[in-house]
Amino acid sequence: MDEVPQRKGGLARADALSSSRKSDIAQKAANARWNADIPKALLDGEITLGETVIECAVLPDGTRVLSERALTKGFGGKRGGAHWRRKRAGDLGADLPVFLSAKNISSNLPSDLVMALSRPFLYRTSAGGSVAHGVEASLLPRICGALLDLQRRQILHPSQEAIAVQAGVLFQGFADVGIIALVDEVTGYQRLRARDELQKILAAYIAPELLPWAKRFPDSYYEHLHRVRGWKYEVGSNARNAYIGKLTNALIYEQLPTGVIDELRARNPRDPITKRRKRTHHEHLTADVGHPHLDRQIISVTTLLSVSDDWPEFSRLFTRKFPPGPGDLFALPPPT
Repeated sequence: MDEVPQRKGGLARADALSSSRKSDIAQKAANARWNADIPKALLDGEITLGETVIECAVLPDGTRVLSERALTKGFGGKRGGAHWRRKRAGDLGADLPVFLSAKNISSNLPSDLVMALSRPFLYRTSAGGSVAHGVEASLLPRICGALLDLQRRQILHPSQEAIAVQAGVLFQGFADVGIIALVDEVTGYQRLRARDELQKILAAYIAPELLPWAKRFPDSYYEHLHRVRGWKYEVGSNARNAYIGKLTNALIYEQLPTGVIDELRARNPRDPITKRRKRTHHEHLTADVGHPHLDRQIISVTTLLSVSDDWPEFSRLFTRKFPPGPGDLFALPPPT
């Protein structure tokens, strides 16, 4: 059977390559296939906009990428002979995604965008497939904006108008931050991201080892807390009723970032018999982040207590500064 013209052309171009050039191409392909340094995507998915489907992925370091191949297809481009001729000639534009590599486009793109796009992210899909080239997802709105600008300036050739039309379609669907959220949604990374962010917060606030005990709550905190509640206060006394402990958790520790108080309770549990904790919560906080935040919260609450005449007034002030406030805890009656 006779070979189709495109097949013949491809063979002719292959024959025209020197042996060293063929060897170089083969070596680069082999390196890409077997290079263990190329990361495997943590998660991947597909973004569908009308008839355009763009594969995307989240890399192990959190970088969100779009498949260059899918982008090229989405913009109606394909790797033709002109692209490979530019690549062999060392044209900078040939390092760009193929739909941007034409001379009239690549030479009129912002230089920083060209530099960013000339360094694609190599990765493997989460299934461990062949090496893919990725474009950082946050660059897509800029790509679309640049193409629309070239259309407005009448730099595009008539045959390239379809690229600008598709840029307009994508530009309507994405925003600079929206594309990141969309990638996270379709890959499922948003769930991992939330857990990862919580771990970062806990690592910043919770010390891996107990820090030396030091007094963190000033006497004035307890003195004003007793006063606005109408309780008798004895200077120098360390006696605390259970209600003060509940209030301190609500007014102080629960105002730290979400998850910190739960981690403190897990690391500093109550004795099943005495119902008391062996340590104070603040001994588990870090010196550089946890303690400074705790100190600021204590000062804020002590200040509000000092300017309040009674418990209802303090409740209003606290809820205004730290909404929604401790809720029903404010309504609890004083200890009998």
